Amino acid sequence: MSLQDFDAVARTSLLTTALRTKESTRPDRLYEDPYAAALAGEVGVALFDEVARLTSRNREQPAEDGRKLPNTLDYNAIRTRFIDDWLAAALAPGDIDQVVIGAAGMDTRAYRLSWPHPVDVYELDRPAVLDLKQSALAGYEPAERVRRHLVRSDLVTDDWRADLTAAGFDPGRPAVWLLEGVLYYLAEADTRVVLDELGQFAVPGSPFICDLINEVALSAPSTQKLLGLFADWGSPWLFGDDEPERLLASYGFDVAAVQPGEPGAHYGRWQDTVVARDEPGIPRVFYVHGKKV
Repeated sequence: MSLQDFDAVARTSLLTTALRTKESTRPDRLYEDPYAAALAGEVGVALFDEVARLTSRNREQPAEDGRKLPNTLDYNAIRTRFIDDWLAAALAPGDIDQVVIGAAGMDTRAYRLSWPHPVDVYELDRPAVLDLKQSALAGYEPAERVRRHLVRSDLVTDDWRADLTAAGFDPGRPAVWLLEGVLYYLAEADTRVVLDELGQFAVPGSPFICDLINEVALSAPSTQKLLGLFADWGSPWLFGDDEPERLLASYGFDVAAVQPGEPGAHYGRWQDTVVARDEPGIPRVFYVHGKKV
C-alpha cells in the first residue's frame, strides 16, 4: 500500500481501522472486522499506539473539569456498533436499496455486514484514500447482495453530487446517508456547506446518521490532551455544536441525538458518567440519526 498523497486527516482513517482491528480481537467485541488488519498497516498501528499510550497515562485522573480523558477504543467500538445496528434497521423495511458512505475512509461495511436485500453501496472519498483501500482489499469480494461503487470525490472541494450520480446513484430515489468520523475535522463553514448540499440533494424519507461533538468538547480540559495529539498530527478537531437536532433541522433533517452510554448506545462498554443534556459545560459526543423531511 502507498500513502502518497495521504494528508493528516486521511491518515486518521488508518487509526480508526487499527481501532477496529483491536476491537475484533476482544472476547467481548461489539463487532468483527476481519479486513481491518490489512487496511490499518504500520501507520495505523503507530497512530493507535500513540493514542493508547496517551490514554493509559491520563485516563484515571480526572481533569480540571472533573471529567476523564475519553476512552477512544470504547468510543469507537460503540459508534461502529451503533451505526451497524441503525443501518440494519434503516434497511429492514426493504424499500431503500442505495447507501452512501461519505468520507468513507477504510470503512468495510460493504464486506463485513449481512445485507437484507440487494443494495448499491457508494463509498465516497478522495482518490488517494480509495486507491489505497482497493489495493489492500484486492482478492476480497464484497458481501452477498452488495454492489459496491467507488466515488473518487472530496466532500469539500469537489462536486461530489455530480460524481455520485455519474457513478450510478439515482438522485430521484431515497438512500441511506452515513457521515461517520468526519464533520468535526471540517471548519464550520465547510461543515455547513456539506450539510446544505446534502439537505438539498437527499430525497425526503432518506435515513441519515452522523456523529458530532459539542462546542465545549473543543476546549474542555478533559479532552485537550487527546485533541492536542490530533492537532500535532495535523488533524485538529474544528467544529462542534451543542444542539445537533436544531443544526440538522436547519438543513431539512428530523433527527435525534444520543450520547454514548445512554440507552441504546451503551453495549456494556461505556465506563463514564453520562450527564443530562441540560447541564452546561460538559464535553459531549452525539450519534445523530433521523431522516430527511
